[in-house]
Amino acid sequence: MLTNQRIDNIIEKENIFKKGKKMIRRMVLNETFYFGVDAISTIPTEVKKRGFKKILIVTDKDLIKFNVATKVTKILDENSIAYEIFSDVKANPAVANVKAGVDFFKRAKADSIIAIGGGSAIDTSKAIGIIINNPEHSDVLSLEGAIDTKNKSVPIIAVPTTAGTAAEVTINYVITDEDKKRKFVCVDPNDIPILSVVDPMMMNSMPKGLTAATGMDALTHAIEGFITKGAWELTDTLHLKAIEMISRSLRKAANQNDLKAREDMAIGQYVAGMGFSNVGLGIVHSMAHPLGAFYDTPHGVANAVLLPFVMEYNANFTGEKYKEIAKAMGVANTETMSESEYRAAAINAVKQLSADIEIPKSLNEIGVKEEDLQALAESAFADVCTGGNPRDTSISDILEIYKTAFKG
Repeated sequence: MLTNQRIDNIIEKENIFKKGKKMIRRMVLNETFYFGVDAISTIPTEVKKRGFKKILIVTDKDLIKFNVATKVTKILDENSIAYEIFSDVKANPAVANVKAGVDFFKRAKADSIIAIGGGSAIDTSKAIGIIINNPEHSDVLSLEGAIDTKNKSVPIIAVPTTAGTAAEVTINYVITDEDKKRKFVCVDPNDIPILSVVDPMMMNSMPKGLTAATGMDALTHAIEGFITKGAWELTDTLHLKAIEMISRSLRKAANQNDLKAREDMAIGQYVAGMGFSNVGLGIVHSMAHPLGAFYDTPHGVANAVLLPFVMEYNANFTGEKYKEIAKAMGVANTETMSESEYRAAAINAVKQLSADIEIPKSLNEIGVKEEDLQALAESAFADVCTGGNPRDTSISDILEIYKTAFKG
């Protein structure tokens, strides 16, 4: 379990390098990024250019069943590119899933990975790719936290099918330790996919509930990244643009299945990922991770329910940033508002967006058990994201937020 001191050290190590009085910031992004309708058509050219001989497709059974993954495999077939499919990806990937994927990769004698899916498929791929080239971490558990593995991951091409996690552009991935009922975050610049292919047509079959949940996950990334301790001017620019795009597009994407709105969500969530991957998050994510471990709660739903409650907790430690959040979300007359008014406006804008896309209002509604709140708080406090929260926190503070969010 991570101590609070170790969490603080991770935040410092990952986001800044200090030399005397100088501060050097780092940005890690994909080597190449393709975006747009039919972007997946670029994959064969990239595969051949990079000399890949055999690919492991990492996806889940539903994406095969509903012919989403086959949009990519069809293109590979047409171009005589060899591949095998590992489809044992779970909604909250666990240590056992990763180990199975590592074994499958070895048996397939693959040299690269194409991850097709949401955050779960891409996170599983990152863990597989890192372990293949860094076998000393074959236990998976030792990947927790911010570590500098010796070797870069097996080359990964990430093809997201949801607009939310931005796993295709981040240096983070999350794995579940089922034995201890906890999720752990891994932060490693060596895991980032070399190629990200964001094709809105890979996302157009997402049902309303998934569109809503993943969209709120993206908004949470943008807001938490904007107010985290590691935030700075470049990432602020990215996060504010992401908040704007997500706020104006998510309702139409979820409620009307509007293609332009889905395109905007696809790029908006990617822009948020460019930012938060490099500066960290906060306790919305710390508190959401245990819900996935305890109850298998979809990550986006957990974030969406918790976000306004954590925003209220953090409000007095964010300067004027809630004014900018409110403005980016379309709130009028923010320049004439008092501090308390624009902070309330930002929180209310988040609540209204959640209501408009039918996000549950309380933890009680999504199956959280009141008797588990203490254990959830302890797990959340130990999460790697805690150190990035703009307000220093404690187990008791997190427990109180859980209690408030439980009632709604």
